[in-house]
Amino acid sequence: MFTGIITDIGTVAAREAHGDTRFRIRTAYDMDSVAIGASIACSGVCLTVVQKGEDWFAVDVSAETLSRTTLGNWTDGSPVNLERSLKVGDELGGHIVSGHVDGVAEVVNVTTEGDSLRVRFRAPKALAGFIAEKGSVAIDGVSLTVNDVQDVTFGVNLIPHTQQVTTLGRLTAGAQVNMEIDALARYVARLQQWGKTA
Repeated sequence: MFTGIITDIGTVAAREAHGDTRFRIRTAYDMDSVAIGASIACSGVCLTVVQKGEDWFAVDVSAETLSRTTLGNWTDGSPVNLERSLKVGDELGGHIVSGHVDGVAEVVNVTTEGDSLRVRFRAPKALAGFIAEKGSVAIDGVSLTVNDVQDVTFGVNLIPHTQQVTTLGRLTAGAQVNMEIDALARYVARLQQWGKTA
């Protein structure tokens, strides 16, 4: 489990094709405190540390994950939002994020509002019904509050801090991002579906 609060921006240092695809990600984390087998959310995707060095860790990514997320677009130098898994007793600063990406959204436009950026996304049609005004959504692993919803598009505001400590401040129209809907929305929808069939 994660909270959607990014604690480092890593960089893809290498991409290797084996049976799966292995990425080596450079990080500022103290790797002595990261165990082999630990979970790290990488731009919203929960991945397992399979190797590590002084300032890097490696993860294996399946073809399924590459096809359902933006990780297939990663190349050397790609920036990556990083968050270590939640420990019991940690502050829950964002919202509960599983690291299981539901789909890929597209940036429609980015506009300036004071010091903030207003970013509008187009959600996959199958996920649009799970997005609610003032609800939560994770974009590339970042916990955000939805400001408005119009059909399959929705807007969020990025304050200067979020622009600086995540990759979202670099977004431009047409960019693709990993999107995870709020778990609460998922269960409400399931209960409504169950109520119709029970």
